Amino acid sequence: MNLQPLLDAPLAVQVHVAAVLPAALLGAYILVNRKGTPAHRLLGKIWMVLMVVTSLSSFFIHQINLFYGFSPIHLLSVSVLVGAWRAITAARAKNIRAHKAAVIGMYFGGIVIAGLFTLIPGRIMNAVVFSGGPSWILLLTLAALAGTLVLQQRLASRRF
Repeated sequence: MNLQPLLDAPLAVQVHVAAVLPAALLGAYILVNRKGTPAHRLLGKIWMVLMVVTSLSSFFIHQINLFYGFSPIHLLSVSVLVGAWRAITAARAKNIRAHKAAVIGMYFGGIVIAGLFTLIPGRIMNAVVFSGGPSWILLLTLAALAGTLVLQQRLASRRF
């Protein structure tokens, strides 16, 4: 892992990564935790803000210039903005099924699928993740995430 390509990247890329990384972790945490609690609502609001910042910042990233500076990946950003609107309006209307569908779609489309595109050779995150430097940071981060999820599952099964 080498952070230098990210540190050398344009500000829009840095803002984008600074929003999407916590959104990925927080989103996974929210998806596996109990729903409808005050903590769920607070973390969900924070996650929505992170996702909107992630989506909006992507419109200032033009490294793949297929159509006036934009690419098909930007369609995911539009879908995240639409999904955020749908998720919020559905939650306010107490339409939990629509809220859940919108949030899951945002997470898997806006984070998982888009995240996989960032690992294509030639992209900045490919250079960050797969070029030299201490790869133990990546392993430590993954281990911490896995440990957090296991601990959370154990706590959730106790139903405090």
